Amino acid sequence: MIKLENVSKKYGEFYAVKKLNLEINEGEIVGFLGRNGAGKSTTMNMITGFIEPTEGTITIGGFDIDLKPKKAKALIGYMPEGVPLYTELTVKEFVSYMADLKLIKKSERKSAINKAITETGLEKVQNKLIRNLSRGYKQRVSLAGAIVGEPKILILDEPTVGLDPEQVIEIRELIKSFRKNHTVILSSHILSEVSQICEKVIIIDKGEILVVDTPENLENDANKDEDVQIQIIVEDTENTFETLKDKISDIKEIVLQEELDDGSKKYSILVNGNKDIRKEISLECSKSNIIILEMKKEEKTLEDAFIKLVDKRPEITQKEREEIDKEMELNDLRNEARLKKEEKIKQKELKKNKTNEESNKIEEVDENNNQDVSDNKEESNTENSDNKEKSDNEKDEDKGGENK
Repeated sequence: MIKLENVSKKYGEFYAVKKLNLEINEGEIVGFLGRNGAGKSTTMNMITGFIEPTEGTITIGGFDIDLKPKKAKALIGYMPEGVPLYTELTVKEFVSYMADLKLIKKSERKSAINKAITETGLEKVQNKLIRNLSRGYKQRVSLAGAIVGEPKILILDEPTVGLDPEQVIEIRELIKSFRKNHTVILSSHILSEVSQICEKVIIIDKGEILVVDTPENLENDANKDEDVQIQIIVEDTENTFETLKDKISDIKEIVLQEELDDGSKKYSILVNGNKDIRKEISLECSKSNIIILEMKKEEKTLEDAFIKLVDKRPEITQKEREEIDKEMELNDLRNEARLKKEEKIKQKELKKNKTNEESNKIEEVDENNNQDVSDNKEESNTENSDNKEKSDNEKDEDKGGENK
């Protein structure tokens, strides 16, 4: 559905994105992760056609976005970060406007608007001005604008920021339901959310893809060969729990974290490698008359996997950031100049077409006038001929009368 081949974006001498090769299949929900400045927004902006890559090819639903931008963009619904909305419009007016921009057929527009509003839970506020809504509802309005018309591809940048816990759950379930009819790219800093929603994760750093895998595999890799922490709460009246370190060889360290109000104690146990020694701990505690109230092995999460991958990679320096910002400003100015030039050419063509149309109308009027003159002349000649013939007939009749 989405394919990037050797895609790069260069600002001056700095690569914001470098040689990306990526393929996202139809119906997948993909998490797009990276630190600030890693290249996420640049990549998403190139996929949506907002900015052009310096090199490489981006194919959306079989259409090259450079060669056939209208057909490629027609497949995309985009929810940008920061909730940029027209706050002087009502919710329904904004969604209607988005439907107009997407050229949804007039016969389907009303049902498409109502469906987007219903799916995002905006029925009660659809006639309110956007500026009077809470941050959470504004987030929903932006999402409604992205999904109206049911585009094949949805690109959602931080879709749950600003939502309360209940709204977050609702939006998560909604996004999960999209896999039936949509391909979804989800960018988020909430890694637990990505782990719950997405079936594939792409981690990008300094413009390069580090890994493409499932959340489960990344979490398992993070746990592999890593020391494990076990949190345990015990009743230890004889204070012998720490002697377990001498009895179980895989224990590296036992640390008392706190004594609780009921007299029990909370310990942290560091275990060599990714080993599960909870059974051995239980047996030794039983022998020593230590009662286990709670024991939990801490598992590595997607966040741990992410940190493990990017932690040793240097972040973008302030100088590099300044160079990017400067080049982006220049790029914006170039785009602005290009758009003005295109608009000038467009206006010139419209003026030329208008002049040609007026000229054609004048020629058509002249032709019609000439035809009318010709027709009138022909009618006049016909009338004169008829009159002459009538006059001759009358003369012949007069002569006949005289002869008689």
